[in-house]
Amino acid sequence: MLAESLGCRPAVATVLTNRGICSPDRATAFLKPSLARVRSPFLMKDTDRAVERILLAILRREKVLVCGDYDVDGITATALLFEFLSYLDADVRFYIPNRLTEGYGLSLDCVEKCAIPDNIGLIITVDCGISSHEAVSAARRAGIDVIITDHHEIPSQMPDALAVLNPKRPDCPSGFSWLAGVGVAFNLVLALRKRLRDEGFWNSRLEPNLKAACDLVALGTVADMVPLVEENRIYVKAGLEVLSSDVRPGVKALLDVSNMPDRPLDTREIAFRIAPRLNAAGRLRNGSIALKLLMTSDTKIAHAIAEELNQENTRRQEIENLILSDITQHLEDNPRLLKQRALVLDRPGWHEGVVGIVASRLVNRYCRPVVVIAVADGIGKGSARSPDGFDVYEGLKSCSQYLEKFGGHKAAAGLTLRAENIPAFSKKFERIVCEKTIPEDFVPKLVIDSEISVSDICTELVDELEALAPFGTGNPEPLFMLSDIDVLSARMVGAHHLQMRLRSSKKHQTKPLDAIFFNTPSPLMPRSGRQMGAAEPHPKHLNQIACHIRWNRWKDRKRIQLVIRDLEPG
Repeated sequence: MLAESLGCRPAVATVLTNRGICSPDRATAFLKPSLARVRSPFLMKDTDRAVERILLAILRREKVLVCGDYDVDGITATALLFEFLSYLDADVRFYIPNRLTEGYGLSLDCVEKCAIPDNIGLIITVDCGISSHEAVSAARRAGIDVIITDHHEIPSQMPDALAVLNPKRPDCPSGFSWLAGVGVAFNLVLALRKRLRDEGFWNSRLEPNLKAACDLVALGTVADMVPLVEENRIYVKAGLEVLSSDVRPGVKALLDVSNMPDRPLDTREIAFRIAPRLNAAGRLRNGSIALKLLMTSDTKIAHAIAEELNQENTRRQEIENLILSDITQHLEDNPRLLKQRALVLDRPGWHEGVVGIVASRLVNRYCRPVVVIAVADGIGKGSARSPDGFDVYEGLKSCSQYLEKFGGHKAAAGLTLRAENIPAFSKKFERIVCEKTIPEDFVPKLVIDSEISVSDICTELVDELEALAPFGTGNPEPLFMLSDIDVLSARMVGAHHLQMRLRSSKKHQTKPLDAIFFNTPSPLMPRSGRQMGAAEPHPKHLNQIACHIRWNRWKDRKRIQLVIRDLEPG
């Protein structure tokens, strides 16, 4: 048995098995992720060609331009590559496009108004470029070589770049298809360091310990919601260690302005505190300010930028809520739309920088593919999101006759189209979703790892569960079911959180446990929408609960806490 081989509790062995980790060797590698297990960066197609060209640019003192996307993945990838090339004394500068005026990826504006006038010899894209055919061709005509590092889906034809590092290439043997954009950039940095080591470059200067750069890799990887498996898990684990011990001033300032509790940073804090603030600049203005925050060593500058980003994030939330309110009213006025298997929503005046996060919230609310399109001057710019069960990138590909351009992933994509094509696109997209799915694909599900009893819950179990982190896409936090539970007390905390004290109804399991049910509308209304008994201030008994089991840390103390995802009163 796996539990016996590892010396762990059966519930933990069950969780590992549910994640496809069935052998002691694989389980040990999973529980103790190490940078020593990272595979050769030269497995990725075109890495050797990219390394040779970059080293030649440094030798020739050519000007190098790193062009990144404006989201957290692109910003962290830009910072990572810029800092490493600067350490090599490269003549390097960066470029983050303006979402509202230039759009996504390496643009013609970047080539014609920045690279050519500045005599750039080499452009390196990070987290973008795989669909930038026009810009790459313009650069090549001007005698500028382009290296693309990206992780988005491969279009039918790749740009005519000198090198294309993208693990999703059909001819790429690396097996790194789950890397984020920052992970692909880190792969390039690893390859550069290795080649320089082989050439004796580090004999005359200190070889950098690239674990120190894993903080950036962790931020971008978690923010982009790629699977936290294999190298991604290793990088994020290492990055969290760096973020807990040697926090760069910009990240520390973001944690300060977001009122981060004094506890070790985990993937939840990255996803819900750091990433939204770093993304806010790129959504509403220009992502360069977030990049400067990550790279500054000045504490005062860091706090000034962090405060600005915090304000931008608040403004983003206000704009987002206005759009959501608009959509909610529209759906109430047109209930037939919710009978469709997909939602395509468009409106003049919506902010194009916010439609992606609005689409994500609608997917969570209605559990179906969603496309939200902001229309201005006859052009629609939109974001598509989908729950598991439908590949939204392939869906857009099937509707490409109505689109000016599109790109992205299975779960998230962006698109541009003419306003007059929106009705035809909407009709075709709905038909594609209906052809590729069945209604049951979009029924909300909670996947329970195991049923356990209250007597199984102890400090050792929580410690072992914590060792399964970092949690995220591809490695969800374990979810357990408890049955026959008495509610000793319950009260609302904050606006919508139900705090409870629970105990097993079985007489021999008398240990009480703290529990919290986040974002439930009221003590009498679970997420399923069932009334829990209006005559009582809170239910006295719960037939079942689905919950995570965590340490609740506060200052130097910690207590076991159940974080409830759903419950059935009885």
